[in-house]
Amino acid sequence: MEGIELYDVVKILHIVAVISWLAGLLYLPRIFVYHSQVAAGSETDKIFQVMERKLLHYIMNPAMILVFIFGFYLTSEIGFEFTWLHIKLTLVAILTFYHHLLSRWRKDFAKCQNKHSEKFYRIINELPMLLVIGIVSLVILKPF
Repeated sequence: MEGIELYDVVKILHIVAVISWLAGLLYLPRIFVYHSQVAAGSETDKIFQVMERKLLHYIMNPAMILVFIFGFYLTSEIGFEFTWLHIKLTLVAILTFYHHLLSRWRKDFAKCQNKHSEKFYRIINELPMLLVIGIVSLVILKPF
């Protein structure tokens, strides 16, 4: 194990945080799909609300924060001058905006004011994977 650098450890932690965040970004809208099918105020509605709140507050939010902390360190080590990195960070910003939309929609469910259909949540659920394909491609290929 000789030769392990801080940069490598932080990169590992960054990847683990990304995986955790992405799991939540993919799972929360799936819960919304099923939540949108139950009556507001029902026992099932309350169970979904607990699941959604815990997923967001105990997994997704901490994972997102760790992604930013570790990502900032990694970026500061390699420098900001790469075009591929600027594009990647733009995609991460869009992913962050998506995270905040999910948070807002969770609050709508909590107030029994969901405005979206099951179909909407099924479609919106594909967005994070499309963004991650772009992000991973940029990191691996560094085309610019």
